[in-house]
Amino acid sequence: MKKVKKLIVAAGLIVSLSAFTLTNETEAATNHTIHNGETYWKIAKGFGIPLNSLMNANNSKPLIAGETMILPNATISAADKDLMARLVHAEAVGEPYAGKVAVAVVVLNRVKSDQFPNTIREVIYQISNGHYAFTPVQNGQINQPADAASKRAVNEAIALGESGKGSLFFFNPKTSSSKWILSRPVIVEIGNHRFAK
Repeated sequence: MKKVKKLIVAAGLIVSLSAFTLTNETEAATNHTIHNGETYWKIAKGFGIPLNSLMNANNSKPLIAGETMILPNATISAADKDLMARLVHAEAVGEPYAGKVAVAVVVLNRVKSDQFPNTIREVIYQISNGHYAFTPVQNGQINQPADAASKRAVNEAIALGESGKGSLFFFNPKTSSSKWILSRPVIVEIGNHRFAK
């Protein structure tokens, strides 16, 4: 696995797939050779590492092509990233890329909120009043593989860290019949979804 990753890096490619193929968290702690045009942001979202963690691990020093930087340990496992990507794919199929990122941000915000469980898996599979929190869990769409855009969206949401202005919910106002969800304060509308607190 490390050989493959080194070949990918040597070729100058940063792909979000690399963050999903790590077999354990200790493999994530590694060095990365900086390439022309790379920024902390590009590297953070390419590997699915919180931007602040990446900058802190490297003392926010300027990036110089050819030098080596530290990629800190992954804060989210490859299995959790895959689960989130499958949820994003199922919930935001046909939605703009920004909407896919926003769905992933909702999951991360719920993990950080004291109103919800504190792991990605528990948030996604949460049952309340006899219903799953997310429709794709109820109808089985969560079991379908994620597409590349959904995987990139998860990595970008992780790189953003706390964001989305605290959005904890999203819904399609055209298909939702819940008066409660329709009453939530809307933060932003992206595509067919409204993101709310």
